[in-house]
Amino acid sequence: MEPDTNNARTVESYELIADDYARETAGSRVMAGALDRLAEAVPGGHVLEIGSGPGWDADQLEEAGVSVRRTDITQAFIDQQRARGKEVDRLDAINDDLGGPYDAVVAIHVLQHVEPDDFTAVLSKVAGALRPGGRFLVSIPIGEGTSWEEGDSGRPYYRVLRSEDDLLAELKRAGLTPAWTERSAHEDGWVCVLAQLR
Repeated sequence: MEPDTNNARTVESYELIADDYARETAGSRVMAGALDRLAEAVPGGHVLEIGSGPGWDADQLEEAGVSVRRTDITQAFIDQQRARGKEVDRLDAINDDLGGPYDAVVAIHVLQHVEPDDFTAVLSKVAGALRPGGRFLVSIPIGEGTSWEEGDSGRPYYRVLRSEDDLLAELKRAGLTPAWTERSAHEDGWVCVLAQLR
């Protein structure tokens, strides 16, 4: 990844605030219902998580009996999880092969940082990493356009907002049929989709 890209600047911000992010999100279980739904759809399955962060969602999936390949591009998050005894791979979803096949792929609070020109390619890679009938759980913020936002840390994050209809259309173009959609009750302006590979 080139050091001056929007994605690289966002990763740099996460490198600097990873400890604060982990503390602030510990125990939040914002996506608990969606993760439970995924675990029920692929009981005992093998799941790739893109952007595991501190690993809280992977913890929940593993508690539900799912095997998770934890990945992140941010070294600080990788180090955090390894310090907890977790196995984590460094993975750049834009440039790296995703491996597979998996029963499911999870990308929670991640794809809003992917530039529009890369988004379709990432979804195609996700579809290509799934077994026939595999599931994809994704959440994105709803809206229009791109922007730089500052979190409480003062660090900048590149975000791409999409409409729910645009997301569903992109998923369908990648061969992923939306099976369940929910607006977040805990986060304003977010939608979560569970799709299935056709």
